[in-house]
Amino acid sequence: MRELNVPASFPVGKNDTIVAAVFEHERDDPDYVIYQRLSDGAWTDVTAKQAAAQIRSAALGLIAEGVQAGDRVAILSATRYEWAILDFAILSVGALTVPIYETSSAEQVRWVLQDSGAVLLFAETDAHATLVAELVGDLPDLRRVFHIDGSGPKALDQLTESGASVDPAEYQQRVDALRADDPATLIYTSGTTGRPKGCQLTHSNLIYETRGAKASCPTLLQKGERLLVFLPLAHVLARAITIAAFQNKVTVGFTSDIKNLVPMFSVFKPTLVVSVPRVFEKVYNTAEQNAANDGKGKIFAVAAKTAVEWSEAQDNRFGPSPLLRVKHAVFDKLVYGKLRAALGGDCHASISGGAPLGARLCHFYRGVGLNIYEGYGLTETSAAITVNRVGDMKVGTVGKLLPGNSMRIAEDGELLVQGGVVFDGYWHNEQATNDAISDGWFHTGDLGDVDKDGFLKIVGRKKELIVTAGGKNVAPAVLEDQLRSHPLISQAMVVGDNQPFIGALITIDPEAFVGWKQRNGKAAGATVGELANDPDLKAEVDVAVKQANLVVSHAESIRKFRILPVDFTEETGELTPTLKVKRKVVAEKFADDIDAIYQKD
Repeated sequence: MRELNVPASFPVGKNDTIVAAVFEHERDDPDYVIYQRLSDGAWTDVTAKQAAAQIRSAALGLIAEGVQAGDRVAILSATRYEWAILDFAILSVGALTVPIYETSSAEQVRWVLQDSGAVLLFAETDAHATLVAELVGDLPDLRRVFHIDGSGPKALDQLTESGASVDPAEYQQRVDALRADDPATLIYTSGTTGRPKGCQLTHSNLIYETRGAKASCPTLLQKGERLLVFLPLAHVLARAITIAAFQNKVTVGFTSDIKNLVPMFSVFKPTLVVSVPRVFEKVYNTAEQNAANDGKGKIFAVAAKTAVEWSEAQDNRFGPSPLLRVKHAVFDKLVYGKLRAALGGDCHASISGGAPLGARLCHFYRGVGLNIYEGYGLTETSAAITVNRVGDMKVGTVGKLLPGNSMRIAEDGELLVQGGVVFDGYWHNEQATNDAISDGWFHTGDLGDVDKDGFLKIVGRKKELIVTAGGKNVAPAVLEDQLRSHPLISQAMVVGDNQPFIGALITIDPEAFVGWKQRNGKAAGATVGELANDPDLKAEVDVAVKQANLVVSHAESIRKFRILPVDFTEETGELTPTLKVKRKVVAEKFADDIDAIYQKD
C-alpha cells in the first residue's frame, strides 16, 4: 500500500475562519472591485467595501430572524450574486449554509430541508417558493421562506430592513466567536445512486482548500484576475473556487445563463473559468460540428491534430519541431485565435473537476492556448484534494496533493485520503460515516494510480466496475470518455455486468444531429428514434466505437451498441446537476434496450 503525504505550506490557526477575508478586504482595500454583478444585462462593479456592507446587513437580518450559531439556513437558487452574499452572511453569524440545486425535485427539496432541519430558506424564484409552500407540513423546523428574486419583496432588502434594529455589536460578537473547527456548511451529495447524504464541512476544511488552491495555482488566484462562475454554486467545486477567488481578490462574476455564455464572455472577459469536463467536450464538439457544416471539417481536423501535437511536444525535451511551429502559427491565426476570442480573448486558464477530462481534450486546449488544470476531489474533500499545478502539470492525470493532505492506494486499487480538506462525517448518519471512514482514512470509492512523481490518475469508480461473465473487470469511464469525444455522441453508458461481452447505450447530440442529417441527405424532421437503425447513423457511431476500443484490450472492447431515441438530461432524471450519468436510473429506464444488446441475432 503506497502512501504519499504533503505537509501544509501555510498555517491554519484555531481562530481562522472563511469569512475573515470579508473584513480584511474592507479594511485594507475597500475600493477594489471584488465582484461584478449582472443586472438587466449589464455588469456593475461591487467593491470590497460595498460587498462587506451588504454581507453585514444581511447577517444582522439573520440575527433579527432568530438564527443562532449552529442553525442551518438553506439556499435554493441558481448561481447568482446574491448567493455569494447570503453565503458569507450565514457563515458570519455562525450558522451553516445548506445549498440546494435549483433544478431539484420537490422530493429532493423536502428531503434536504427535512434532514438538515433548516430554519430559514432563501428561494430564488416564485416557482421555488411555491414548491416549498406545498411541503411546509413536512418541515416543522422551517420558520420562513425569503424570495431572492421574483414578484415579492427581495430577500436582501428584507434582511436589511429587519436587521436595522439589531445592535451591530451583537453581530461582531458572533464573528469574534467563530473558530476554525466550527461547521460551516452542510452539502448534500447529489450522487448517482441512493438518497443524498449531508456532508458537513468546517471553516478549517474550507481554509485548507482555499489556501491549498492558492499554493498550487498562485498566478491564477491573485489580484487582477477575473473569474466567471457559471456552474451551480450548490456544487462544492464552484463554491470552493468562488471562495478561494474572493480570499485572493480575484474579481468574480456570476451567471447561470449557460446558453448565452459566449456573448457574456466577450463582455466580462474572464482570465479564468471553472468548469466540468462535459462543458469542454461540448465546446470542442460544437466547434468541430460547425466546421463540418461549413465544409471545413478537414481543416479543423488537421488544426486539432496540430494543437494536440503542439501540446505533447511541450512535455518532451526537444520541444516542437520547426515544421510543427510553422503549422501551429498558421492554425493559430485561422482557428485557435477564434476559439480564444469566443472565451472573451483574455482567458488563459481553466480549472476542471467533477469527472475525468481525458488527455486528448487537455492537450487540444493547451495547444490552442488555454491551459486546463485538472484536479480531483469530492464533496467530502471540500472540492479538490489533488490538482495539476501551474508549472507542474501532467496531462492525463489529476495532479498532485494539495498541501496538508495525504493519500493511499489500497490493495484493491481504491484511493484513500485524509488531511485538512477531508470532512469528518455525514450529518446524523453514523452508519454511512463508519462505512466511509476507517482508521482515519476516507474511502473515496474511486480507483486510482499514483506515478513515481506523485501525480494521481483516476482509473474509474469502484462500484461501477463491470465484471463480465468471463470474469473480466472493466472500468466503463475509459470507454465512455472516448465515445463522448465524438461530435455526434452526447452521452454513452457502457454495460455488460455478468454478460458475455461489453455493450454500450449511445445518445445523439441534438444540436449535432441537425447538421448530420443535412450532410447525409436525411429528412430535416426525422427524429433520432426514427433513424436509430439507419445504416448511415449506425456506421458513424460504429466509427466512434472502434476508436474507443483502441484504448482497451479485446476483452474490454465494445462488441455491440444501441442508439437510444432520446438524450440523457437532468430534467428527465438520467443526469446529476454536474452532468454525471445516473447509471442505476438509466439501467432501469432502458432495460429493454440493454436486453436487446444481448439477444442473439
